[in-house]
Amino acid sequence: MVIDVTDATFEAEVLDRSAVTPVVVDLWATWCGPCRTLGPILEKVIGESEGRVVLVKVDTDANPQTAAAFSVQSIPAVYAVVDRKVVNGFIGARGEREVREFVDSLAPSPEQQEVDSLLASGDEESLRRALEIVPGDEAVVVALATLLADGGSFDEALGLLERVPVTAATRQVAARARLARAGGLPDGDDAIVSRLGELLEVVKDDTAARTEFLDLLEVIGPDDPRSAEWRRRLTTRLY
Repeated sequence: MVIDVTDATFEAEVLDRSAVTPVVVDLWATWCGPCRTLGPILEKVIGESEGRVVLVKVDTDANPQTAAAFSVQSIPAVYAVVDRKVVNGFIGARGEREVREFVDSLAPSPEQQEVDSLLASGDEESLRRALEIVPGDEAVVVALATLLADGGSFDEALGLLERVPVTAATRQVAARARLARAGGLPDGDDAIVSRLGELLEVVKDDTAARTEFLDLLEVIGPDDPRSAEWRRRLTTRLY
């Protein structure tokens, strides 16, 4: 797909579209010889992506606002936009091999497309199929572990999380699984805060209470301002 974009349509055709599909912006002008060489190559290679990447063309003479937005000083200038951000680009004409490498770095593979579709389905069968395709993918592992933990398969959920590096997301799911397995996952924020208060009284001399306290903080999440306050209280109580 090739779309001619103007200053007036840039927002919708490039930025908004890039939230769904990678967009390659070809900045060119009618008087530019290298642009006429590069243009057909871009059209051929991106056409072969079968819609996984979109090509838009901007005549810099007719659309100075868009040219200024990209700080264009020389053309052809090509930029890749994903999720409304420029993620890659190059200046000047390129051969087909280089253009293909550039486009391939943007286009999700058929395998990744299948994984994304399975993730979007979100049921256990789909997530297990996705896990077979990408056993170490954090998004898949976290999604399946969450589903398993919510269904009571705590040990399997915790085992799955060991496949991937520790992140804020994996710590939160693991904490919820451990708490639920122990029958100690409070229902709602107020109940969590109340339980933190109870545990704070005994954490100094009770290892299990400290573990539960820290797991509850993971459930709250590091971005919640209450988390920092409760960690401060814990430190004060321990030391």
